[in-house]
This record gives sequence, C-alpha cells and structure tokens, in this order.
Amino acid sequence: MVQKFRAIEIEQLTEVALLTDLQANDLIALQPHTRIHFYQKGDVVMTEGERLSPQLYTLIQGTLRLTRIGTSGKETLLRTLLPNEIFAAPALFGDAIAPATVTATIESQVLTIDRSALLQQIRQTPELAFRILEIYNQRLQQMHQTIHALVSESAIVRLANLLQRHAKESGTVRIGQGEQLNLQLSHYQIARSIGISYEECVRLLSQMKAVVSYQRGGKIIIIDRETLDAIAAGKIDLKTLVIDRQVQS
Repeated sequence: MVQKFRAIEIEQLTEVALLTDLQANDLIALQPHTRIHFYQKGDVVMTEGERLSPQLYTLIQGTLRLTRIGTSGKETLLRTLLPNEIFAAPALFGDAIAPATVTATIESQVLTIDRSALLQQIRQTPELAFRILEIYNQRLQQMHQTIHALVSESAIVRLANLLQRHAKESGTVRIGQGEQLNLQLSHYQIARSIGISYEECVRLLSQMKAVVSYQRGGKIIIIDRETLDAIAAGKIDLKTLVIDRQVQS
C-alpha cells in the first residue's frame, strides 16, 4: 500500500479534541508538523513489532482495529478505536515499537504530530500534557476492567459489557423500538474482544436475540436496554434469561 497523506488546515486542527483549547498562534506553530494520513478499509496503519516514527497518532475519522498475535499464533482483538482516540503510545513516550497491529475497518484518517513539536507546545501549554495523560489513564482503566472481566466474569456478562461500552462510546440511533449501534461489529471481532470462540459468540447472540438483535453486516440493535444492563451487572445469567423468554413465549 502506498500511504497517502497531506498537510492539515488550521480549521481542521481546531476540530481535533486534543487541541481544541489551544490558541490560534499555537495551532499555527503546530501546523507544519502535522499530517493527515488516509487509509482504505483493510489497510494496515502499523504492524506489531515495527519501529515507529516519533510522533503522536490520533484517529480523526473512521474506525481502527487493534490486534496482537499470541505465542500460539492466535490473533486477539484488543479494542476498536473511534474518532479522537490516541493510539501507539510508545511512539511518543516509549521504545517506539508498535505494540499491536492497527488496521482500518472502514475509510479512515489519522492525524500525526511530530514529537519534538508536540513537546515544545507542551512546554508552553502544560494543560495539553494533562489532557494526554487523562486519555492514557482512561485507556489503562479500561484495560484493567477488561482483564478483570476475562478472569472473573462469565462470557455473557463480558458480552453485555462490551455492547454497553460500544453503545456509550460510538453512540446509538433509534430504530423502531430499539437502539442501533453506530459501530458495526462482526462475530469475529466480538469473540476476540471478550476471549471466546466464534461459535460461542454466535450461540450467545442467538440466545440473547430478545435482548439484542444481530443483523447481516455486523449491525447490532439493543432491543431491551434494561435487561442488557441487568446481564452486564450479573443480575441475570444466561440460563435464567432463556427460561424467562421461553415462559413469556
């Protein structure tokens, strides 16, 4: 793939969440050190283990999939990135080695800012550093929650929590009596996100069909938000859910 990129306009910089509080002069100073990179669906933004240029990476449009390959050769989906999320932290603060493979799931745009220019701006605007740290702290908390869930929670609870999180992060649109996620997720993506097999993912979604509707193309509609929240909180298990639905029918 030949990477396509171009310089970014000042007006576009003002729309980047990380930079919204900067003054016009600060944005003008950063402009020569920023680029927008364009990716088509399936394009690889970076590969796990490759050396990265020293810069900040921010997704500004589209969605990206972060995956890693385990020692057994199994690919694990770490998370799905949405617009205004920072990624590839080692390129900015660490060993500059990509911690995961990042792939565009739809047409996407990534903003990069050269590290030296960003650090210079942080010296002048320390609040920028706190914003970056806040974003990374949120990411760390999410990682801890994911690890805890994988160790201590059942698959259906992990699935419900995943759908809750994506509904909150990507938003939903009202469809009839339900809420459709603005993000499409394949069975494979869901399974890899919560540490289950593809087959188990299909089975769980089938048994939850009165609560969540999974449609062709990865469209997900939350039909019964109250029950989904109860499952996520561990108040309803799969066996109880199936029996209740059988009684109601």
